[in-house]
Amino acid sequence: MAGTVHRRGLDAQGYIEREGSLGQIPHPFRPVVTAARDRVADVFGARLHSAYLYGSIPRGTARVGRSDLDLLLALREGPTETDRADARSLDQALDKEFPQIDGSGTLLVSRARLLSDLETYDLGWFVACLCTRLLGEDLAEYLPRYRPDALLARETNGDLALFLSRWRERIAGAGTDDARRALVRSMSRHLVRTGFTLVMPRWNGWTSDLHEMAEAFGQYYPERAAELRDAAVRGYAPSGEPAVLRAYLDDLGPWLAEEYARVHGIKAPRPDQPA
Repeated sequence: MAGTVHRRGLDAQGYIEREGSLGQIPHPFRPVVTAARDRVADVFGARLHSAYLYGSIPRGTARVGRSDLDLLLALREGPTETDRADARSLDQALDKEFPQIDGSGTLLVSRARLLSDLETYDLGWFVACLCTRLLGEDLAEYLPRYRPDALLARETNGDLALFLSRWRERIAGAGTDDARRALVRSMSRHLVRTGFTLVMPRWNGWTSDLHEMAEAFGQYYPERAAELRDAAVRGYAPSGEPAVLRAYLDDLGPWLAEEYARVHGIKAPRPDQPA
């Protein structure tokens, strides 16, 4: 029932518990994580403040040959083009060497930005609650504890409208089934997570499982529940159907962006986001 109080993902005081740990990494992925940790240290050296692992691997739900490796690096200064090139090379090398992962992605952010007031309820929350430390000082120690409230909802996913225009450009340039599949996967995940955080304050809990997110959303928006359930399926097993991408851009995405703005407002703008 919509009025039921959920405690999933929260501690006894109602704060979001940090998910994942090095101890939860499935055995087949441990060599990948070890290699990533060592190479990050070698490549970035003194530029690196701390490194984190996130996603299905530290949650213990990764599937061999299907899951990707997700890294976040906090640098002592803002990332440069050299840093970005190094990160791309690192990702490509790991993906090529380890067949148990289906791609590798590394996010780069400065320590100062991560700890800034503007990012407290976005990147800060992400590190404090969804990331597992691999190297360096854990920046979660400098961040507050978080509840699944409207402020967190707004600052994490209150910018969907900006993504819709970017997605339209990316879809126009996706000329192969593989490229379209990758877009369906990323867009499906983004929409499901946005749908979940839309209802998160009422659901009063946290989960990173796409199917559970879709079910939580469906309790409050039954008329759209089937669409988000289908998106959750595609987030794990995407197809490259152009009709799916069109439906996301022309129907589900705009509706979700409008409803999100109505319920939670719009995320504070970032200085590096496009106009």
